[in-house]
Amino acid sequence: GVFDADESSALLVVVYGLYLFGIAKAALMPVHAWLPAAMVAPVPVSALLHAVAVVNVGVFCVFRVVLDVFGSDLVGELHLGAVTLVVTSATILLASVYALRLDNLKGILAYSTIGQLSYMILGVALLTEAGRTGGMLHLVGHAFSKITLFFAVGSIYVGAHRTAASELRGIGRRMPWTMAAFTLGALSIIGMPPTVGFLAKYFLFLGAAEAGQWIIIVVLAGSTLLSAGYYLRVLRTAFSDAATLVPSGGAGDEHQLPDRSVNESSALIIVPMAITAAMTVLLSVGAGPLLKLIRAAAG
Repeated sequence: GVFDADESSALLVVVYGLYLFGIAKAALMPVHAWLPAAMVAPVPVSALLHAVAVVNVGVFCVFRVVLDVFGSDLVGELHLGAVTLVVTSATILLASVYALRLDNLKGILAYSTIGQLSYMILGVALLTEAGRTGGMLHLVGHAFSKITLFFAVGSIYVGAHRTAASELRGIGRRMPWTMAAFTLGALSIIGMPPTVGFLAKYFLFLGAAEAGQWIIIVVLAGSTLLSAGYYLRVLRTAFSDAATLVPSGGAGDEHQLPDRSVNESSALIIVPMAITAAMTVLLSVGAGPLLKLIRAAAG
């Protein structure tokens, strides 16, 4: 790293904290409120923000600060890795719990992003090669998974004019391509095979085991169950019986989702969404070249 142990420990901790919580824009709690607030943007902008432009760049900044500016040895010596593990673990669990409480689809994705970003930083903070590999692989996999989910949410709005999970009853049968893409994106975020999310979480679990961080293994397992909870809730509603009444405007205001109100999106929307959805699987089954690059960077 650039710094060494001769530098003032207090100064190093302050600089590290500024990068972790501020400069990097990694949306760690409690400085995360800007990310859900950005959900007022149109879906394509939200997808770019959450999958590519800002948040992934922020996490990459943390990677470089930990590995190149400070170095793994100094981060471990100053116990900054342990502090980062505590902050990221809390962010992962709290963001997942909050996502469980939400009904707005973009809100669910926003808090999902907050949690997933912390997965990436947690991987590097484990200070093991497997952890770094998992964090970096999750950065790539999350980009394709989350942009697929945002494309699907945008498609749902265009085709059905729905923005809430509770309004999607039966929509899976009327927008099959959209919901198939949503399903792949969700399974990747949860960490289910054969998606790239599963491979990333495998390395994160392996990294935690190598570091002897059994509490982190519990956090990863618990957050996986929470992620499954809020995504499978959406999928269960979408693929349930369309004849069941669903809430629309408020208490006592219920209606069915008539067939004529829902249309599958055009090919201009479906094709890009299908490509990003397919990448969540292709990056897993053909992960060799990507893992080679990541391991070179992580080493």
